Amino acid sequence: MPAQTYEDLPCASPANDVGFIGLGVMGAPMAAHILASLANARLHVSARRPASAQPLVDAGAVWHPTARSLAAACRGARPTVVLMVPDLPDIEAVLDGPDGLLAGITRPTSIAICSTVSSAGVRALDVAVRARTGGLAHVVDAPVSGGEEGARAGTLSIMVGGSDDDAAQACAALAPAGTPVHLGPLGSGQIAKACNQMIVAATVLALGEASVIAERAGLDVAALLDLLGGGYAGSRVLEVKKRRFAEHDHSPSGAAKFMVKDLGSATDEAIRTGTATPQLDLLRAVFTDLTAAGLGDQDTAVVQAFIEDLPRSAPAPPGRSDD
Repeated sequence: MPAQTYEDLPCASPANDVGFIGLGVMGAPMAAHILASLANARLHVSARRPASAQPLVDAGAVWHPTARSLAAACRGARPTVVLMVPDLPDIEAVLDGPDGLLAGITRPTSIAICSTVSSAGVRALDVAVRARTGGLAHVVDAPVSGGEEGARAGTLSIMVGGSDDDAAQACAALAPAGTPVHLGPLGSGQIAKACNQMIVAATVLALGEASVIAERAGLDVAALLDLLGGGYAGSRVLEVKKRRFAEHDHSPSGAAKFMVKDLGSATDEAIRTGTATPQLDLLRAVFTDLTAAGLGDQDTAVVQAFIEDLPRSAPAPPGRSDD
C-alpha cells in the first residue's frame, strides 16, 4: 500500500481527528462507522496487516505504517486514538518503542482502550502513559459488547470509564459505532465488561446444555429456541446464537478462549470487592477446560460440543421444579 501522509490530503478543519489501530472483526466495522461520520476531520488507521485497512483507505481514511506516524498526524485540540487489539500485551506493543504510539504524541490526546482487559491493568496503563508523555496522553477504557453483528450494525454497547473530560472525548469519537455510556472513573468500563461477560458466558452455557438435552430428547432445537425467545428465556444472546446451536455451527467469531481472560478479570474484581461467585467459578472452569481441550479458537457456542463429549457422571439431584 503506498504511503499517504496527512499533508497529501485537503486541509482538515480544527475538529478533532480520530486514530484507529486494530482492524480485525470488530475494529474494521467500528472504524468504518467513525469514518462515515467525520465531516471536518480525518480518520487515521494502522494495522499489522495493511490489507485490512485498504477498504477504509479507499473510503478516505489515512493509512500509517506505524503507530508513531499515526499519532503525530492526528490534528485537533484533543484527538482520540482508539485501540482495538486483543489484550494488554498487544496494547503495550502498540504504545512502546521508537515507532510506538507514545513516541508520536505531541499534543493532548485521549487513548480509548476498547480491548477487554482488567480494570487494574488499565489504571496502571494510564499512570505509565501520563508519565511517558509528560501528561499529554490520558487513557480511557471503553470496552464494547454486541459482537461482530453489533460492530457491523453500529449498535455496540460501549462501556466508558475515565474522568469527565476524557470520557466526553472518547464518547464523541465512538458514538458512531454504538451507544457509549460514561459509567464512572477509569476502570469502570472494564468492570462493566466483566459483568457483561459473566452474563454472556452463563447464557451461552445454559443454551449449550439446553440444546444438547433437547436434541437428545428428540426435539427440534431450532423450533424450541425460536419459541423460547418469546418467553423469559429470551435474550440478545439467544437471538444471535440460536442458529449456531440448531446447526452445530461453532465456526470462529468471538473466540471462546477469550472468555478465560474476561472471566479471570471478573474474578479479580470479585476478590477485590469480597463477593462470592459460585456461578462465575463454574463458568471459568468450563471455559478453561474447553480451551485446554482444543476448542478455544471456536465461537463460544462450542460449549455445545464440549458438553456433548462430557460423561454424565453426577447423580441427578433430588426433587424437581415445574417453574
